[in-house]
Amino acid sequence: MFKINHSIILNTCAILLCTITIISCQTTPKEELPPNIVWITSEDNSKHYLKLFDENGIATPNIESLAEHGLIFNRAFSNAPVCSVARSAIISGCYGPRIGAQFHRKIATVPMPDSLKMFPAYLREAGYYATNNSKEDYNINKTEGVWDESSKKASWRNRGENQPFFHVFNIGVSHESSMHFSAEDIETNTPETDQNSFEIQPNHPDTDLFKYTNALYRDKIREMDRQVGEIIKELKEDGRLDDTFIFYYGDHGGVLPGSKGYLYETGLHVPMVVHVPEKYKHLVNSPVGSSVNGFVSFIDLAPTVLNLAGIDIPKELDGKAFLGKDIIAEELNSRDETYSYADRFDEKYDMVRAVRKGKYKYIRNYQPFNFDGLMNNYRYKQLAYQEWQSLYDKGELNEIQSAFFENRAPEMLFDIDTDPYETKNLANDPEHKATLLDLRNRLNTWIKGMPDLSFYPEHHLIGEAFDNPVAFGQKHKKEIEKYIEIADLGLLNFREAENSITQALDSSDPWERYWAIIVCSSFGEQAIGMEATIREISTIDSELINKVRAAEFLGIVKKLDPSLVMTNALYATEKPSEALLILNSIVLMNSGDYGYNFDIEREKISKVVTEDPEVMRRLEFLNVL
Repeated sequence: MFKINHSIILNTCAILLCTITIISCQTTPKEELPPNIVWITSEDNSKHYLKLFDENGIATPNIESLAEHGLIFNRAFSNAPVCSVARSAIISGCYGPRIGAQFHRKIATVPMPDSLKMFPAYLREAGYYATNNSKEDYNINKTEGVWDESSKKASWRNRGENQPFFHVFNIGVSHESSMHFSAEDIETNTPETDQNSFEIQPNHPDTDLFKYTNALYRDKIREMDRQVGEIIKELKEDGRLDDTFIFYYGDHGGVLPGSKGYLYETGLHVPMVVHVPEKYKHLVNSPVGSSVNGFVSFIDLAPTVLNLAGIDIPKELDGKAFLGKDIIAEELNSRDETYSYADRFDEKYDMVRAVRKGKYKYIRNYQPFNFDGLMNNYRYKQLAYQEWQSLYDKGELNEIQSAFFENRAPEMLFDIDTDPYETKNLANDPEHKATLLDLRNRLNTWIKGMPDLSFYPEHHLIGEAFDNPVAFGQKHKKEIEKYIEIADLGLLNFREAENSITQALDSSDPWERYWAIIVCSSFGEQAIGMEATIREISTIDSELINKVRAAEFLGIVKKLDPSLVMTNALYATEKPSEALLILNSIVLMNSGDYGYNFDIEREKISKVVTEDPEVMRRLEFLNVL
């Protein structure tokens, strides 16, 4: 009988097990560390002044070097044309009017939505070293755990061994303040950029001062590009170029007049380039060295970084990742929509929303009588702004150049491909009616869906909503939809809208009355039949701001000098944000064709109001000493 040798069997099994283990170790790849990610953000740069994106721009060799080993994003957009609102969208991944972060400068900050964190916190939880050098400027409450370090000394070099890093570097050389030069500076400082090497955009006067300002701004972009090169050099010296995604982008549009602070392409359309590291090319499905024509927005940056890092993207974010191994190039290039918003910037109030889809841009001016050029002290420190205003006052501008200082249409539609500086409004062109209606509906779907909190005045939101703006919006979604419907009465023929306006003026809801008055001001003299009702509102309404809005309408149609009503409302308020909104109407009524005089006595204004820095700017402009 055959006898089993147990010793041989055991030895054979052991050999087989070792062989299997060795083969397994050879065929199972070592777990890959996530990529490093660096953001280089330049302040106040739209794409129009970089040759990489626009033939009227200048060469930026260091940014161009990133593009050689990366991707050029030809359609990258800020969601807001000013820094704190734009940066709030970036850090949160959420639209500002949904979460209450849409006002600049902040009078009150808001919390992140209950279920969300500022996105660097998710990176840190996953083991990243997250640093910011150094601008934050959020309209959102700062919470613990967002950054390992946020300061002018913050660097990726302080991380732990083999620790992946996310680093933000902010370049401020091209900030708006760099254009606050004096007439004496012009005599002593000749720009490096040839003042005849570019074209002046068509809505600007072609003057020596505008040429000088353009040239100096391009000089600042040259310096910005040199600083980009220094950061690239540091990464190269550390041996990090092959394992680090490098994003370069402008934090919103440029600083030439009518750009920053406005929902035109020069305020929103930013340059963006992403260097793709050799080690992580498999995370990008677009060919390295190519251009991406799909639309990306600032709300997309947070989910994109999380996606590259292999971190689950919270479903509550408004944005959508545009890089990562799961992002298909064809789908990315098919994206063709971006949304944007403008509310209070510094002391100047407005309320504008926009959607761009493909080559068409639709802008909705909810208060079209608040012309673009209404005084904003910080803007008008720039000599080019002052000259532009002066030439308008003298009647020396053409129709396109004058539009900045005149009432806007409630709706504007532009073909960006043929009209990149948005000078020809197609909203009333029958050939574009279908496009107009489509984009109007898209915008309304968006603002109702958020819902858009700005259909309440800022001072009401501060008092009633800012503890939890998202919850407030959901609770009052039906009311907001009603306010939107009332505001859109301004898009109808007045006779079609008249009965509904009358009902809204008589509503028990103060904010229905508020929007009905604004619609009447938009119609101007067409709404003169509403005078008696609105005159009564100016004296007895329970809301100070409704009295002011009523007086504003009566001032627009020249049926009442609004100064007494507005001044008394200013004296009565204890809220700086309400005072700012009142002062906005005062400045409007003091400007341009209206020219009403205001005799404001500072000592009659609440101390808490006069101590607000934005209020101070308005009072300074009005010579209230």
